[in-house]
Parts: sequence; structure tokens; C-alpha cells
Amino acid sequence: MTDFTLADLETIVAARAASGDESSWTAKLVGKGIEKASKKLGEEAVETVIAAIGQDRGQLVGETADLLYHLLVVLHIRGVALDEVLAELESRTGRTGIEEKTSRPGE
Repeated sequence: MTDFTLADLETIVAARAASGDESSWTAKLVGKGIEKASKKLGEEAVETVIAAIGQDRGQLVGETADLLYHLLVVLHIRGVALDEVLAELESRTGRTGIEEKTSRPGE
């Protein structure tokens, strides 16, 4: 088991986004803006779903890593801290998923 966390990845994304390093995919993606980063996130989500349906565990692990990375890039661009997302998840643990979903506006 690794000690690497999503918080570690969030820190790396922030540092690389601010680096201006032309060889950094993160810096380039952030520089292209929220539309490009969101599109890439969507592509990775679809690839993760396809991998989940398939039988290749390694492919699912790799695509999930890509998905989490691109999600953190989008959150960074929008100024949303991972802690905010985790706090939201924590607030939902006291209710069933059905209760939580029906409490959302428009549901």
C-alpha cells in the first residue's frame, strides 16, 4: 500500500500549474483553460467506464488514475479545494444515498 494521497496529487497539480514549465502537461492543460480541461475530464470519465465494463483490471486502474488527475486539474482551475469536496462527502455519510439524493434541489 502506498502513502500517496489525493492531497499529495492536489499539491503537485497546483505546483505544476503555477510553474509555467512548457514541458509540463499540467501547466499546458491549465493554460488552455476550463473548457479544454473539462473536455479532457469527460474523455477520461468515458474511458474509465469502458475500462470498468471490460475485463482488464490494469486498464481500469490506469484510467481511474487519469480520471482522478484530470478531476483535480479541473478543481484547481475552478479554485475548489479537495478538502471542500471531502467535507461534502463527509456531510453525506449521516444519510442514506437515497435520502441525500432526494434532498438536493430539483431531485
